[in-house]
Amino acid sequence: MPILVMKFGGTSVANIDRISRASKRVALEVANGYDVIVVVSAMSGKTNELVGWVNETSPLYDAREYDAVTSSGENVTAGLMALRLQEMDIPARSWQGWQVPVQTTSAHANARIDAIPTDNIMAKFAQGMKVAVVAGFQGVSAEGRITTLGRGGSDTTAVAFAAAFGAERCDIYTDVDGVYTTDPRIVRRARKLDRIAFEEMLELASLGAKVLQTRSVELAMRFGVKLRVLSSFDEPSDNAGTLVCAEEDIMESNVVAGVAYSRDEAKMTLISVADRPGIAAAIFGPLADAGVNVDMIVQNISEEGRTDMTFSCPVDQVMRAQKAMEDAKAAGTINFHDLVADEGVAKVSIVGIGMRSHAGVAAKMFAVLRDEGVNIKVITTSEIKISVLIDRKYMELAVQALHDAFGLEKAG
Repeated sequence: MPILVMKFGGTSVANIDRISRASKRVALEVANGYDVIVVVSAMSGKTNELVGWVNETSPLYDAREYDAVTSSGENVTAGLMALRLQEMDIPARSWQGWQVPVQTTSAHANARIDAIPTDNIMAKFAQGMKVAVVAGFQGVSAEGRITTLGRGGSDTTAVAFAAAFGAERCDIYTDVDGVYTTDPRIVRRARKLDRIAFEEMLELASLGAKVLQTRSVELAMRFGVKLRVLSSFDEPSDNAGTLVCAEEDIMESNVVAGVAYSRDEAKMTLISVADRPGIAAAIFGPLADAGVNVDMIVQNISEEGRTDMTFSCPVDQVMRAQKAMEDAKAAGTINFHDLVADEGVAKVSIVGIGMRSHAGVAAKMFAVLRDEGVNIKVITTSEIKISVLIDRKYMELAVQALHDAFGLEKAG
């Protein structure tokens, strides 16, 4: 039998009624001739509740026990869905990560999947099981301890299972009906994409789009897993959702596929740093060691052997970044005159594989922002994306203007 992987997010399994609705979706695919691997998240809000309990019990918690607690939400959902499917006369059983086993690294709360042996589940399929309901977000380390994969980890679990089992497709059911050209809450004319390339989805996910976890897209691109993003609340349809696939599977597309944004950004500038070989390593090494997620980096022109270094990071990591820089200065690793933090900025990006072969995209983007009176603070580019840092108060205006200027409401 061909295998299909179906993943249901927290809102899709938020209560017994929604678990029943999701089970009916699974039953349709069983009727279509598939053996189905269902990957489930915890019920909506449950993981946050569990994390809260851990923090309340032990603020400086043991990460191994954190994983033991926070992974339990998915176990409950998996068991309940298996029971619902059994009530529908569909042979199903639940699988926790250690039972598969989903073999991971020992980086608790942010583990990575090393391997997923297929023997146990395939043996049960051969014995007549039609649905394996797998608890997402979790695995087991070489030491035999439960691990979790980080927030959004059930997406990664689903794609990894699709790759390991050679699934025909991996369907990600969520509370949105696909991938849009931008956030429909900001731009009412935002259009749902029928297809989007892995590279574009990866950039959009990393730049702020919340539809798919970045690691899941990386895995799908690496192993050629076709992903479909669709809503668990719409009626089933062959053309539902958005297919995330290889670039060659897309016939025509706009030069720009979408506009992404990240509201919670901060711009930090080290003023008057010695301009010498190794200074970048001396700055960004301590930041990395402190767990600061540095994104955009700009170094100003050197004058009299001194320069300014600007970088962006999440706004909730500003204090951590400041401490890392002050500690490095106290240790004599770096010397700077001042550290200025601007916590009122946002990142806006345009993404599209068509940018590889079209000149003038950056010039058009900058002209649009100029015409709207939006000042650009920092610019970074790659082959298929351009990102700018701007004042946060202009973020929605910039997103709307760019969406209109590149005609994203119209199909390519």
